[in-house]
Amino acid sequence: MTDEVIFHRIAKELGINFVQVSNTCRLLDNGDTIPFIARYRKEATGSLDEVTIESIRDMRQKMLDVEKRRTFILNTLEEENVITDELRLKIENAETLVELEDLYLPYKPKRKTRASIAKEKGLEPLADIILRQQNIDVKSKAEQFVSEEKGVVSAEDAIHGASDIIAERINEDAYTRSKIRNLFNKKAHIVAKVAKGMEDEGNTYRQYFDYDELLTKAPSHRILAVFRGENEKILKLKIRPDEAEAMSILDRIYVRGNNESSEIVRRSAEDSYDRLLAPSIETEIRADAKEKADKTAIAVFADNLRQLLMAPPLHGKNVLAIDPGFRTGCKVTVLNKNGKLLHNDTIYPHPPEPKIPESINKILNMVEMYDIDAIAIGNGTAGRETENFIKRIRFPKDIVAVMVNESGASVYSASKIARDEFPEYDVTVRGSVSIGRRLIDPLAELVKIDPKSIGVGQYQHDVNQTELQKCLQSVVDSCVNAVGVDVNTASKELLVHISGLGPVLAQNIIDYRNENGDFKLRSDLKKVKRFGDKAFEQSAGFLRISGGANPLDNSAVHPESYHIVEEMASDLGCDVSELISNKELINKIDIKKYVTNTTGLPTLNDIKSELEKPGRDPRCTFDIFEFDKNVKTIDDVKPGMILPGIITNITSFGAFVDIGIHEDGLVHISQMADRYVSDPNKIVKLNQKVMVKVLEVDTKRKRISLSMKK
Repeated sequence: MTDEVIFHRIAKELGINFVQVSNTCRLLDNGDTIPFIARYRKEATGSLDEVTIESIRDMRQKMLDVEKRRTFILNTLEEENVITDELRLKIENAETLVELEDLYLPYKPKRKTRASIAKEKGLEPLADIILRQQNIDVKSKAEQFVSEEKGVVSAEDAIHGASDIIAERINEDAYTRSKIRNLFNKKAHIVAKVAKGMEDEGNTYRQYFDYDELLTKAPSHRILAVFRGENEKILKLKIRPDEAEAMSILDRIYVRGNNESSEIVRRSAEDSYDRLLAPSIETEIRADAKEKADKTAIAVFADNLRQLLMAPPLHGKNVLAIDPGFRTGCKVTVLNKNGKLLHNDTIYPHPPEPKIPESINKILNMVEMYDIDAIAIGNGTAGRETENFIKRIRFPKDIVAVMVNESGASVYSASKIARDEFPEYDVTVRGSVSIGRRLIDPLAELVKIDPKSIGVGQYQHDVNQTELQKCLQSVVDSCVNAVGVDVNTASKELLVHISGLGPVLAQNIIDYRNENGDFKLRSDLKKVKRFGDKAFEQSAGFLRISGGANPLDNSAVHPESYHIVEEMASDLGCDVSELISNKELINKIDIKKYVTNTTGLPTLNDIKSELEKPGRDPRCTFDIFEFDKNVKTIDDVKPGMILPGIITNITSFGAFVDIGIHEDGLVHISQMADRYVSDPNKIVKLNQKVMVKVLEVDTKRKRISLSMKK
């Protein structure tokens, strides 16, 4: 399959044109990153977004994998001198790996089978005779193959061996496998039963103890749940269509008479289906169902992660961060607006030994001394109690108190990154710092934590870990580049995600900054060790320099387009600095005047937008939220209550909502809107503020059912 054929197939599949696919693949082959292509090569791609570019990359790789396998199979069959013109044509025309493997199956090296043993006994000619299904005395024919020397002891033994050969042929026939596979794909049911003696131990899976659902209708979370139950030996699982329908297909293909031979063929087909064909196809269908379920679960995780990373920051505020606790007290840290640790202390406002007046004085002193604007409070143990304590304090000015999701903070505080950042402090201080920084800039802090530890996934430990890691990495890269980073303040953990960089160049930027001070110009990046032209091209547009010598360096305008802005300013009779943010001047720009062979309207429109709001943050503005003051524990939650909440996690079956206690409630998808929808992400977003109605409270199992219906 040539590149041209591959590009045409991708274009058709994605509903875009051939040139878009061809140009995108050329850019990818040139080493350009997806964020760079999506942002700065819109003319070449026809303004494709990152998702489509990723799809092109992945689809092309799958097709190349098919080509690699096709070449291997053809070479192998040629070496074994078993290929025919007809077989070659079928292999060359096969479009999927499944088709290729079906064609290769009869020639594939295999361990000893009942059929191969029968062939060694010389029973293949008898199998051929039976398959003709003529009106013959099969037993008398079979007696001709009885041989003590070959181990065929009777006519019945010979017929049995011939039947094994027929069964294997049926299993290895590409057309037959295609028909049975199609039946599985359309009509297979996924059936689960509780394993014997596991009724009590497997209580978590009780809803699947007698489960039967058409596979095509089963949502990803149920598929992953029953697979997990099977792995834990709680459930017995089978994926099969109606056996009678499968046998009718085999009868139509193989049974061509109504005689003794035909009956042997029919029994051989039954044996083939039960012993070979159905288990083989079921293995394929299982893998396919798992892959699709994984893909859905990973997409849910990725979407949640993107929303979490793109949560609005609280810029320009000095923050007091509190990691709540009862017995060990609340660890308090003071951070300046850039997240630098200025001070730390411990207060004890809660039982068993509360020191309330002393704790209040400490908080007031820190607020005054460090000009605190906001207080970040972790939402874990003692979180609501600490929030109530803080809100009882009379501050001399308005102070914003915010509950912050602390999932993964303990992972960060014990990590090498945290130890390197704060070698002189223990995990409690590091954890408090992480909570505060999540309020100041969620993206900058959360990139330091493995996304799988943030707590927004669905069956994250059950899905393909390689694909999960690849997808989450892509999401983090996308978010970091969408926001951009200040090259003079960004951590290595942020820089490493910038297009064209990586661990080595990120560290080299830090080293250069430490040795030479702040970067004054984007072009100074080329002075960094190993920072070549390609790295500069890919990364420069995403690296900002605030207060530098060139005002464009603090924008998303790429240095390769600076000359265009300079020409615009010259034509307007002003300096570039005068043009930036000057809406009156910007409106006078006729962008069509600057179209060239390499720069089109998409790039020029981006430049104009960037001049209006240079370095604008694509994230939403920060919004203050408060829980119901009367609800502090699950015992306070009663059916019928209407409560404010925050979406903390979104799954394919609904959304989890924090209503201000330690247990999140679940809004099942059926309770999310007055009309049914299949995708919760179409209704809610992570960190969204919502009003929910309490439907049911199970205090024993700590489960709360909620509704968003009006």
